[in-house]
Amino acid sequence: MLLRFPEPYDFELSTERFRLFGADLANLWHEGALHRVVAGREVRISAARGGVDVDPLDETTRPVVQMLLGKAFELEPFVEWSAGQPVLSEIVPRLAGFRPPLAPDPFESLVTSITAQQVSLHAAVAIRNRMTERFGERAVHAFAFPRRERIAAASEDELVAVGFSRRKAEYVIGLARAEIDLAGLAVLPDDEVRAQLVALRGLGPWTAEWFLARHLARPRAWPVGDLALRKAVDLFYRCDVIELGPKLDPFQNLSAHFLLTAMRTP
Repeated sequence: MLLRFPEPYDFELSTERFRLFGADLANLWHEGALHRVVAGREVRISAARGGVDVDPLDETTRPVVQMLLGKAFELEPFVEWSAGQPVLSEIVPRLAGFRPPLAPDPFESLVTSITAQQVSLHAAVAIRNRMTERFGERAVHAFAFPRRERIAAASEDELVAVGFSRRKAEYVIGLARAEIDLAGLAVLPDDEVRAQLVALRGLGPWTAEWFLARHLARPRAWPVGDLALRKAVDLFYRCDVIELGPKLDPFQNLSAHFLLTAMRTP
């Protein structure tokens, strides 16, 4: 069934990051389509004229797919604004149809960031896949990302056995067992979200900023500590990422996504 997206929309470009660092079992690219498990059912998402074809598409799967594919982003104001900006005025038209994807689940978003701390993204995906195979549930092709309760019941040794360092295993289980209401963060202002996350062991400013950017789609999220973003800013602007941030207000988040994608897809 067709799920419409504002045009232009380039499905393959927008889902590029799900293929770039290796197969992600929870967001699996298989035979030309993206597969994700929603409420125990595997959903197949593929390109279609005017949007994407989603099977099955209903009141349960629709909001998850919309979030996964970044429908929350308002691209028209950003595109208009970027036309008057140095660098972005060239990058944004080149990436016409790109819409950044989002992590639909807050726990998954944070665990994804923890696995990516101080390792290559290829290694992070491999570790997450082993965790997902061990603690998640398979549908047809894709696996459901492990539920927070399942990880809370696991031991550090079990996570170490699938590739986590001892410290990261501690962070992930600590997050799973923490009293914080992760879903409730969506109604809080940016600074309060940052404060609550960095109060948890193993979650620093980099993780908090990517949570704002890739889960909550907050427009001013700007992960200054991200090595890839620093490289992109240096490549395109020849300046410091901290210096550039205020100049991109109020579109720091979308700017970061477009800069990173432009660096990967010359």
